[in-house]
Amino acid sequence: MKYVLVTGGVVSGLGKGVTASSIGVVLKACGLRVTSIKIDPYLNTDAGTMSPFEHGEVFVLDDGGEVDLDLGNYERFLDVKLTRDNNITTGKIYQFVIDKERRGDYLGKTVQVVPHITDAIQEWIERVAMIPVDGQEGPADVCVIELGGTIGDIESMPFIEALGQFSYHVGPGNFCLVHVSLVPVINVVGEQKTKPTQHSVRGLRGLGLTPNILACRSAKPLVENVKEKLSKVCHVSAANIVTLYDVANIWRIPLLLRDQKAHEAILRRLDLLGVAGEPKLDEWVSRAEICDTLHEPVRIAMVGKYTGLPDSYLSVLKALLHASIACYRKLVVDWVPASDLEDTTEKEAPNLYEKAWSLLKGADGILVPGGFGDRGVQGKILAAKYARENNIPFLGICLGMQIAVIEFARSVLNMQDANSTEFDPDTTSPCVIFMPEGSKTHMGGTMRLGSRTTFFHVTDCKSAKLYGNVNYVDERHRHRYEVNPDMIMELERAGLEFVGKDETGRRMEILELPLHPYFVGVQFHPEFKSRPGKPSAPFLGLIAASCGQLAALLQGTTHSSQLPTKNTPSNPVSKLNACQIGITKKPAKSLLDGSFHSNGNGMHV
Repeated sequence: MKYVLVTGGVVSGLGKGVTASSIGVVLKACGLRVTSIKIDPYLNTDAGTMSPFEHGEVFVLDDGGEVDLDLGNYERFLDVKLTRDNNITTGKIYQFVIDKERRGDYLGKTVQVVPHITDAIQEWIERVAMIPVDGQEGPADVCVIELGGTIGDIESMPFIEALGQFSYHVGPGNFCLVHVSLVPVINVVGEQKTKPTQHSVRGLRGLGLTPNILACRSAKPLVENVKEKLSKVCHVSAANIVTLYDVANIWRIPLLLRDQKAHEAILRRLDLLGVAGEPKLDEWVSRAEICDTLHEPVRIAMVGKYTGLPDSYLSVLKALLHASIACYRKLVVDWVPASDLEDTTEKEAPNLYEKAWSLLKGADGILVPGGFGDRGVQGKILAAKYARENNIPFLGICLGMQIAVIEFARSVLNMQDANSTEFDPDTTSPCVIFMPEGSKTHMGGTMRLGSRTTFFHVTDCKSAKLYGNVNYVDERHRHRYEVNPDMIMELERAGLEFVGKDETGRRMEILELPLHPYFVGVQFHPEFKSRPGKPSAPFLGLIAASCGQLAALLQGTTHSSQLPTKNTPSNPVSKLNACQIGITKKPAKSLLDGSFHSNGNGMHV
């Protein structure tokens, strides 16, 4: 087994996860099998109880592991299925060692950070690296390890020591260290400054690790004299210094690595030059170019609780992007804080209220993602009501689906007290209830988690067609409340159709409004399995409906797995008029500048 370790210096948020994923992509394109491990130095055993404001979204794996969002990057980039053990935390390691000590496995020895914690880290890495994640038998060829945090963090020290020992243990021909650092430009001086990277590398070497490759983050490519200076001071060959400068879209990063021969430097260090071939990245090139050339927008209003931090909905954003590319549209996300839609905000902050409703009404489609807590719930209900009554394409995920049920019960069935017992335990019309198997005393790992099967009970529905007319689908879940099975008959008599259910038939998984252009709610999180070349079905349906392509898509005119090419028309169903498609197209709106940013009005991806 060969190992590539990715570390970061100077500041956090440099993009170590994307860098590690991109390295994996290039190595995979060279014909190698790749797996990934993410090390998070926090004491939590997993990310399940962490607030999205603290750590971004919680990514859920097939086995129910609640892990760091970087594992989502690995899965999307490499098209693999990782396990909960691919995410190592300080909490997991210490718990593992303490459990061994309690059993007496250390035979009375004094348990210490060195060697017991460091040995446990190395054993964990070697064990997990051998687990196949690409559907093939046997271990991968290369394991890409990302060490979270920044070099010098006190909580990272046991991992730094363990990885230093590990590099010696596996040998120089089996270990390559890529250090991601910052080369800023001071506006007053106007030149690229190398001192932060010099100090970062000096600190890394002082801790027993020597970088083989420097990946320098900067706004523009490194000038030659800067690269030469870094080479001399950091003792890294100039050929092994690559620039990860700002690019138009994330899919260009593997191409940056390829163009600067980063794969050759890694393969040379790992003694794989004679084994691997030249990287074949034609699909990535096409996707990156098409992403840059799309101009006709599709606007999606994201109505949520954590709209101030896009990383809270990272997988949702990626799934929207994958679907918009398949429909040849430029994605624009309008962030709508759910609480700003409520009557209280109208009284206390009328400007925010008017802005939120203006964004909602100007959107081509509306999405209510998952979430927890009662803040903004009424605003989400109002968003679902607006979408239902005005025939605006709507997708509700997890809580978003439950919100749609509550709104329907209140507005159509006239159950004014309809609610979830999560928000009102004493409601007389409990549309959403706590699942019987859930725990009310422990938070971590007690939800319905991981991949579960949903069976289609109605085959002639939009969801079943979008999934390819299959009988069932496996999607990932993360919830502890469900639609009340005792109210299903009454809801369906009023026109709400539950087209997908679990194996018992009592747990609702997918709902639709048959007479609506696209009104879908799913109890699972389809965003976790969306891939660049394989957009998630519910998201594809939302985007297609939002830009007037759904009818053609369901008839097979467009194909979700087809990658756009330069010669593809901007509208693959342009020969069909709006009436034939079944959705009135709205006029194109102006685009914001930038490749991935938000200014309060919208985000371009």
